[in-house]
Amino acid sequence: MQTEKIDPQFVDIDQWPTQKAVEAMLTGQIDAVTIIKNAVANIAAAADAAAEKLRHGGRLAYVGAGTSGRIAVQDGVELGPTFGWPADRVFYVIAGGISALSRSAEKAEDDAEEAVQGLRTNNLSGNDVLIAVAASGQTPFTVSAIEEANIVGALSIGVANNPGSVLLEKAVHPILAETGREIIAGSTRMKAGTAQKVVLNMLSTAIMLRLGRVYKGMMVDMQISNAKLHHRAVGMIIRIAKCDPPTAETALNQAGGNIKIAILLSVGVNMKKAKNLLFKYDGNLRSALEAIIGRKQTG
Repeated sequence: MQTEKIDPQFVDIDQWPTQKAVEAMLTGQIDAVTIIKNAVANIAAAADAAAEKLRHGGRLAYVGAGTSGRIAVQDGVELGPTFGWPADRVFYVIAGGISALSRSAEKAEDDAEEAVQGLRTNNLSGNDVLIAVAASGQTPFTVSAIEEANIVGALSIGVANNPGSVLLEKAVHPILAETGREIIAGSTRMKAGTAQKVVLNMLSTAIMLRLGRVYKGMMVDMQISNAKLHHRAVGMIIRIAKCDPPTAETALNQAGGNIKIAILLSVGVNMKKAKNLLFKYDGNLRSALEAIIGRKQTG
């Protein structure tokens, strides 16, 4: 595995001046992100397939061990506040359990049965999407999760940093971020971890785009949890509905913090109609607004 091999150009890095070492690390990070360009088509294909599955009520499952597991959890957790993704539609199966997020449990990555049991406990089904992440692509815990997903008919997406790995071979949608040798051999929290974070960011965001949780570059399904986000939400309503601040504030309060409903209220739709439109168009604000505009133009 390339991620485990020693890179000859860095064998004396422990003796380098600190600034030179840090500059080398930065170059490695930049290279890690650049290499992802080769995976763009696969990321897009995986996102389209995942969105189609999730559109019918499925859940997202993130699986990983060590650094990969922690990065996976971070991605999933952020879907709630950013896109309003329901907490009951995402779950995590991490080697060593959730406690491994703050305390290393390296031996757990070899426990293939733990991964399978974790998925069965969470009732993984054919309606779900499983994203499995492993730098090596060989981790027994993560590979067994992909196998279980395939057995039950869940959509399996594998993210790895080594070509030809088992994880990528078994995943329905393999995503390779071939970051090569690390500055410190085997330290996949460096280039490999950076690439994984970027891949997951792009993948999950693309999924949310396809599910209609973004409108004109704005997070219209965002959860309003503080004053800053309330102010942002009001700004969105003003911009999209072309209304004044008092109208936006009133609509947001009436909608119970639901930005999409508040926007529809602000353009003159009543509460019942707003909810019906969003239900009809699977929560897609653009489609709902186009339906209103069309009626006004033809009415």
